Amino acid sequence: MSLEDLRIQIDAIDTQIIRLLNERSDVVHEIGVIKKREGLEIYAPEREEKLLRSLVAKSGGGRLPEESIRAIYREIMSAALALEEDLKIAYLGPAGTWTHQAAIGKFGHSVKYLPQPGFAEVFEQVERRMVDYGVVPIENSTEGAVTHTLDLFADSPLKIYGQVMLPIENHLMANCPREEIRQIYSHPQILAQCRGWLGRNFREIQPIEKSSSAAAAELAAREPGAAVLGGELLAELYGLNLLERSIQDFANNTTRFLVISHKTCPPTGKDRTSVMFSVKDEPGSLVRALEPFEKFSINMSKIESRPSKRRAWEYYFFVDVGGHCEDTELADVISQLEKHCSFVKVLGSYPS
Repeated sequence: MSLEDLRIQIDAIDTQIIRLLNERSDVVHEIGVIKKREGLEIYAPEREEKLLRSLVAKSGGGRLPEESIRAIYREIMSAALALEEDLKIAYLGPAGTWTHQAAIGKFGHSVKYLPQPGFAEVFEQVERRMVDYGVVPIENSTEGAVTHTLDLFADSPLKIYGQVMLPIENHLMANCPREEIRQIYSHPQILAQCRGWLGRNFREIQPIEKSSSAAAAELAAREPGAAVLGGELLAELYGLNLLERSIQDFANNTTRFLVISHKTCPPTGKDRTSVMFSVKDEPGSLVRALEPFEKFSINMSKIESRPSKRRAWEYYFFVDVGGHCEDTELADVISQLEKHCSFVKVLGSYPS
């Protein structure tokens, strides 16, 4: 077949795709009407993940890899969410940060994003129902927990509704050639993630920390000889050139983000639950609190402690475990935990 014949064939396929997408949108609208009538959540991560897994399985070894199928349907589902409701997402801003990228990765480009200046403001926007969901970072695989997020859960009524695992690839970006770089800006955590690379390549430059990678990119865009380290979205938003890709010290560097809401997610069969508790200030109290997890063979994937800020030497413990809070065994563990702790709070269950 000639090139023109193949293009005609693609046009015919695209016509079918558009027709089917419009049919899908009509069904989505009807679903939205039912959800609103019955007071159901518009965004359903449990349904979303099952659908994505099913679509990957249906691909049957076709040319499209799993990542492409997920990316395509992420945008289709984003458009569907926008049709069902004017969905608003608060995130730790400004635009172009890794949290912004994580939010887009979860909800797509069709919904409305509202950048917030701090962690507390993201929680506040969701609590006051000014937005539907919030997205905040919780931990990085190389730099550890994001303590601001942990601390806010202590007094917040909000639940964890979902999570985003985002591989972090930091790039060197500037509007000048590499050899003309005289200053480098970025967020402290990004600079820490690229410490080794900076030492090998720009030993003579002392990087300057900024409140966000976006603020750093804004400086790099207007300052001669300035560069920024961060995600590729910054280059797109601030008109910068990518000089070197993937310069982070660890190839498997990943940041985990949480989607926060007023409700927790229904069971999917592959879930994780986050629990927060405080033990009495006495010998062996933490050991006794953790014993039920071992007794019921509940896998614990994370434990983190933070000062309670209410009483001296009192700590909150944050634990991630396998399963859903509605599972019988995990519900029994939480019940046992309450007997040994002065405070217990289930932060939420969500697809793992």
